[in-house]
Amino acid sequence: MDYTQRLAAFLAEISCNNLPPAVIHKAKLCLLDYVANVYGSLELDAVAGVAGYIRALAGPPSATVLGCGFKTDIHHAAFMNGTTAEAIEAQDGLRFGGNHPGTAVIPAALAVAETMEQSGREVIEAVVAGYEAANRPAAAMHPWHTLGGFLPTGTCGTFGAAAAVARLRGYDAARMESALGCAGYLAPISMAEQLMGGFTIKIVQGGQAALSGLMAAGLAGAGITGDNQVFEGSELKGGFTQITTKVDPKFEKLTEGLGEHYTIMDIYFKPYTACRHTHGSAQATLALMQEQPLDTSNIKAVEVYTYGMAVIAVGKGVAPGNTFVNAQFSIPYVVAVCLLDGALGPKQLTEKRLADQKLLDLAAKVTVGMDEKLNAIYPEKTSSRVEIVIKDGRRLIKQVDVPKGDPRDPMEAADLADKVRYFAGERNRDKTEQIIGMILNLENIPDIRELIRLI
Repeated sequence: MDYTQRLAAFLAEISCNNLPPAVIHKAKLCLLDYVANVYGSLELDAVAGVAGYIRALAGPPSATVLGCGFKTDIHHAAFMNGTTAEAIEAQDGLRFGGNHPGTAVIPAALAVAETMEQSGREVIEAVVAGYEAANRPAAAMHPWHTLGGFLPTGTCGTFGAAAAVARLRGYDAARMESALGCAGYLAPISMAEQLMGGFTIKIVQGGQAALSGLMAAGLAGAGITGDNQVFEGSELKGGFTQITTKVDPKFEKLTEGLGEHYTIMDIYFKPYTACRHTHGSAQATLALMQEQPLDTSNIKAVEVYTYGMAVIAVGKGVAPGNTFVNAQFSIPYVVAVCLLDGALGPKQLTEKRLADQKLLDLAAKVTVGMDEKLNAIYPEKTSSRVEIVIKDGRRLIKQVDVPKGDPRDPMEAADLADKVRYFAGERNRDKTEQIIGMILNLENIPDIRELIRLI
């Protein structure tokens, strides 16, 4: 099998000269979404803690830590910028792989492009290459990689970051292979149990993947070799996909449609700051509140029906002392905060908001169960039905089958520009508008530092 070699050869040749216009546009939307998430994550105390630690390391000021007002070495800048891309849980994602490639790929690409004074066009090429390298192994193992205890954002994201950096540095196919091979050796374990337990170390998974991928590409550039069958493995059965999933990987996903279909086109965006499995419930709840505003004191119960994976991943409630990570992965919390605030943005996930007893009491009224019919149409549709039971006996019911942001109901440039404005909060509005305009014109920016200075 030569899946790794074929993918590496393709990645090494990605160029804006032959990328479809829609792919170039989607890469710009991914960057726009990335900036929104960086800003939104700066609302969190945990992010401030990580930033303080990275700043105290006093690395040489080579690359910008976005939104934080300082520079450090490229590895720790990539780590921090991946952490802020991930922490607020509004990052982009691939439904077919369960991963969030942007939190690893974009921070690694920007750190290198800034230090090499590269153009927006080159950044686009790196982002597209990185998404291919992150998404394809994730899809080859989905959902068994996650069910086996791994978070593919961290594991597969390392390959994406390595490919993005390798593309920026102009590696040929052989050196791209080594970058991917080194990435497989350096990839973090990225334990799903940390997330499910609500531990805040979860927020660094994109940052760790960005750092590890950047290191992998750098080592390959220094002549260090990596397995040229890193994904599929040899007769020793030690390939990345073989040792991190309990079933036979779908190897064909690694190279299927190369050059014909770019996986970045399958990326969804999130309008809400919580796990994607909660979004159907959030959207349905907000729609009900818009249609018929009600006093939450009159709510007897809220029943949410959804598919099995959502029940497993986000069906649990929250309790006093839980973290914002618990809240991000809790349909009861998400539904309750939508009922009370009429929104689900950065401020709904802060430590201060989570401490509100009224919110916790309302969340305790929300139950989550699997609906056999909704489960049967998963993953084609990620359906959720919310039924609000009023004390007078009435039921308010709303079902969402395809949450907003999915390519079938996409968030377009205007939506993502609004997300940047919303997540930017009280920051300088003129500067925010400049950032939006520059990203949407990214292929014409001669030096990416023009954009980075503004963020």
